[in-house]
Amino acid sequence: MNKEIERKFLLKNNEFKNACYDKKYIKQGYLNSNKKRVVRVRIIDKDAFLTIKGISDKSGTTRFEWEKKILLEDAKELIGLCEKGVIEKNRYYHKLGKHVFEVDEFLGNNEGLLIAEIELENKNEIFLKPDYLGIEVTGVEKYYNSSLNKNPFKNWI
Repeated sequence: MNKEIERKFLLKNNEFKNACYDKKYIKQGYLNSNKKRVVRVRIIDKDAFLTIKGISDKSGTTRFEWEKKILLEDAKELIGLCEKGVIEKNRYYHKLGKHVFEVDEFLGNNEGLLIAEIELENKNEIFLKPDYLGIEVTGVEKYYNSSLNKNPFKNWI
């Protein structure tokens, strides 16, 4: 079984952009956003993926994840079948030590929201923290992309 172990943080500022080595545009939709299983279609620039995620553990750091690359044309068609709403964001990549922080700058209905995440090998793994990291939001459901699709950031303010 594939497990994803990650932690998420809000950002204090936009200073992360100076440290990043790459940027990609992401568009994604949800075929199913049930809490027990999320089925996502994602386009990253010209690549496309179908992903199934299971329920998170109590800490919110670990969950089942299955992902397969699919044809871009198929992904575009599947997004048309998705639940209402689409997540769009720019993803920036910042390498720090042996880890890569993925910083999402949300667009559209979630514009203004910045979230950094880091994938780990185990829950207790130690990692360097960049100065731009703010409070940790690991396991806080309203920050899950599938939740942002239903209740966008613009509605929080």
